Amino acid sequence: MAVETETVEPGTGEPVAGRRWWTLAAVSAAQLLVVLDGTIVNIALPSAQESLGMSDASRQWAVTAYALAFGGLLLIGGRVSGALGHRRTFVAGLVGFAAASALGGAATEPGLLFGARAAQGVFAAALAPAGLSLLTTTFTEPGERGRAFGVFAAVGAAGSAVGLIAGGLLTEYADWRWCLFINVPMALLAVLGTVFVPRDRPLREGRLDVPGALLSAAGFACVVYAFNEAEPHGWGSVKVITLLNCGVVLLVAFTAVEVRASHPLLPMRVLLHRARAGAFVSITLMFLAMFGFYLFMSYYTQGVLGYSPVQAGLVLIINAAAALVGSTLIAGRLLGRVAPGLLIVPGLVAAAAGMLVLTRLTEHSGHVLPAYLVPALVLTGLGLGCVMPPTASLATAGMRWHDIGAASAAYHASQQLGAALGTALLNTIAATATASYLASGGHTAKAATVHGYTTALTIGFGILVVAACLTAALVVPWGRRERLTE
Repeated sequence: MAVETETVEPGTGEPVAGRRWWTLAAVSAAQLLVVLDGTIVNIALPSAQESLGMSDASRQWAVTAYALAFGGLLLIGGRVSGALGHRRTFVAGLVGFAAASALGGAATEPGLLFGARAAQGVFAAALAPAGLSLLTTTFTEPGERGRAFGVFAAVGAAGSAVGLIAGGLLTEYADWRWCLFINVPMALLAVLGTVFVPRDRPLREGRLDVPGALLSAAGFACVVYAFNEAEPHGWGSVKVITLLNCGVVLLVAFTAVEVRASHPLLPMRVLLHRARAGAFVSITLMFLAMFGFYLFMSYYTQGVLGYSPVQAGLVLIINAAAALVGSTLIAGRLLGRVAPGLLIVPGLVAAAAGMLVLTRLTEHSGHVLPAYLVPALVLTGLGLGCVMPPTASLATAGMRWHDIGAASAAYHASQQLGAALGTALLNTIAATATASYLASGGHTAKAATVHGYTTALTIGFGILVVAACLTAALVVPWGRRERLTE
């Protein structure tokens, strides 16, 4: 039986209809913070390295520390959100994220910056599932739910591109520290918005699944760290193989613990529902392909076409605008009216078509921006915009009250793992293909570089086609709405 999750005014038991859209505004601002911080610091990293005297070997920890803390603690953050109340956890996450950002921006030595980035990841791990949970419990009417998840997904889809653009502008015209300081006013504005967010009820039953918490944090951290280390060291290095093996063993042990736990951190019913599993699979593979795509767009426009970081970031506005259209004007309006598969599968196919356009690039391709980049950016943006709202909604639809936080955390963990794997895997494929092409003789460095990119994007195209096929099989039915209520 489903549990009614409509947010109510304390003491009255009545829904607060007028405050729903304040919830969307606050949650969207928080979503932008979390997604933007995954890319904005990348652009500022060279300037931060010079300012703080970081070594080449250690500078990557400014990115890795955030990824490890965020990915490793997401499931715990989902459980904390349910136990303390989603609104309370959301506010605490915003305040903590702002404080950690201020600390990082004021850092005077590398260790302080790395610690601040890790703290950002900790608070983001509580903030992200709490925000999605608030959205799920606030918007229950199909029409409003579609619009709300469309806006939420638009922010998420455009956030990475916005991070690259903002990072370039702030680093070039202000200072790298503003890539962190900018989070403070954004977070505080979101906190002010929560004044109008109705209170929810915390879950007071059960204890924290400590073995599950430790195993999940260690397992996810090992896997994410292995993906990050695969880029500089290669997939065959002892370090990467050891980390991956440890991560797999820990996650298998985590699964065994969760099956037997009386109050599991991640109830298996969240993952074993067929349509919900399809949502997790499709968003993981979508992020795997898209984060490799963003990486190559940055490399290609700057390294091959000679664009400045700001110009390269501005090109990605096309992708962000297309994602906005796809998530609000297409998925946002149709979500709740058509089966989720009718949005997710075409979205994956559109993104795959965008990747396919770029696989035809060569060093001699003319009119690159209008003939290749614009069509690819539009198609991938529309695809991402059409995939994110239905998967976010499907991942949390019909959940029992005490499972919503876990489902929200699992959805964000799927995105995080996909992004980390996509960046490492596709970059490794590109580097290997480039080296092989050069070794074959008779090719310029530019031709080899473009060949490496197109090879990796061909793999990305294949991943999206596989994702579309799996989603078509799992997210059923096509002609009627599947019952998701537990």
